[in-house]
Parts: sequence; structure tokens; C-alpha cells
Amino acid sequence: MRYHEWQRKAGISRSREFERKGLASFAVNVGLKCGHDCLYCSTGAVLRTHPAFRELGESPFEHGYCIVDPSTPERVARDAQRTMQPGMVQLCTLTDAWAPEAKKHEIGRRCLEAILAQPGWSVRILTKNAAIVDDFDFIEQHRDRVLVGLSLTATCERNDVSKILEPNASDIQERMLAMVEAAARGLRVYGMLCPLLPGVAGCPEDVDTLIRFVTDCRAEEIFVEPVNARGPGLRHCQEALELWGHDAEARAIERVRTRKRWSRYVVDLTKTVQASVRGHFDIQKLRFLLYPSNLLPEHAGAIRNDDAGVVWLGKE
Repeated sequence: MRYHEWQRKAGISRSREFERKGLASFAVNVGLKCGHDCLYCSTGAVLRTHPAFRELGESPFEHGYCIVDPSTPERVARDAQRTMQPGMVQLCTLTDAWAPEAKKHEIGRRCLEAILAQPGWSVRILTKNAAIVDDFDFIEQHRDRVLVGLSLTATCERNDVSKILEPNASDIQERMLAMVEAAARGLRVYGMLCPLLPGVAGCPEDVDTLIRFVTDCRAEEIFVEPVNARGPGLRHCQEALELWGHDAEARAIERVRTRKRWSRYVVDLTKTVQASVRGHFDIQKLRFLLYPSNLLPEHAGAIRNDDAGVVWLGKE
């Protein structure tokens, strides 16, 4: 893993997009490229014009490197003091504050300390790293102001596939154990199932397993997203799965690289998730995050016929 540092300007930023998603009103990010190196990640497509990539000699669409900003907590502390109307902060929206390069500098914990030192702020943590358990002692001191979420993208039985697609993230079982510990400590927990890839975690049995698990962890709400087809992420996933002999999963990914089949996959996933949530959870607490711009009109209509739990985003 090639390691880069780059100082960003932002500390706590207003995030209208994540406010529409129902996640948070503010965002903190600790770098530009996360060391978890997930192959489907769309952050490179979002940040592709950032000058850091050119100056560091890296492509925003390639893998094998990370870009982190160890000075982030200082700016977060500044903004937490200055903002007149504090609210919920998502830590993080583009990168992971507990990825290996961030954990090396304890960026996640230092950001938590900086935010929670000021009244009125709350934090929604999203990570794929079980290292978050190291900070449960601090979170317990602010248990009413922190929501803990570990993104689950597969069941334990598919960990071999998830390790290919998320090579430096914690094993699925480790993430689940971290959520179990959070619930056992009485911390606030939410579910994040993102993305649920076809051939990996999109079938009814796998969705049921994941919904039941986060329900047992006393999740306050459940967020679900289909895979973002933006950028070369799906191609990278397909190629890696082929390389490691997971041909069936590779074919399932390949099929949704066309608009028609991606649109069909989203319809099927929506209905599968809704059915599971109705059976095991509370449909009023489902947040199925959906950008409809790439849906075919007939598929958008099919979802609108029953869009319980669907959060429509972007420009329709």
C-alpha cells in the first residue's frame, strides 16, 4: 500500500446530500483515498478532479494506495467551536476514519474527542473496520450522542468474496462482533448494508440474514444502498472475482454493468429488502437510498407503486 499525506482545507462541512439521506447534516472526511481499497468504491469518481491525485502521481480510479490527512482533528476542533448551530456529523462520508492509515494516527478517536468536547454535536460513525471497538470506552461516555455503524456487505459465509472486494477492511465476522459488542455495551447502533452486490449479498436468504442480525443488535434504523455504477468500480470487481475463480459472482456483476440490468437489479433488491424488513424489523425505520436517474421509467414506476422505506435522491 503506497502511503501519501495531503492536507485538506475542510474540517466539519455542511452536507445537504447526507441530510437528504437522513444520515447527518454535517460531514467529516480524513483523506482522499481510503486504505481499505474497496474495489467498488465510487469516491474516486466523486473526487476525480482533485489536484492531489495529479501532484501525487496517482489515478483516482486505481488501487494500492491511500491518501490521508493526519491534521484533520485540528480543523475539526476549530469548526466544532465556531459553528453556531451544531448538529449530527457523519464520520465519514468519503473515506474511513478507522482504516489502517487513519488508525495509525488515531484520527477517528481524535475527531470524536474534538467534536464531542463541544455541546450540541452528535456523531454518526460509519466504518468497515472493527478497530472501532478500541474507542468504545470513549463512546460510552457520550453514549446518547453517538451512533455506531459498521457497514455490512455480505454474510459471514461470503467472507471469501468480501475479502477480494474489500481487501483491507475487517472480516465480515469481525465487523459483526464489533456491532454485537456495541449493542452489549448499550451503545446506539444503526444498520448500514451498503452496497448489496448482485451475486454476493442480494438474494433473499442473505438479505434476511443481514436484516435479522442488525435487528438483533437493536439497530435504531437500517440504511441500504444498491451498488453505485459510477466509475470503473464494477469492472474492477468483475476482474478480481474472475482472477480468484469466483466466476458466478463475476458474471452477476458483469450483468449489472448495463443500464437495463442495473435498473432491474435495483427493483429486485428494493422488493427483497422491503419484504425482509417487514418480516423482521419496522418498515418505517428503513432508509433505502436510491438515485433514480439511471432507472428505466418502467422500473422507477414499479418501485413507486410501493416505495415504503425508499429515500428518493438526486434529480429525478
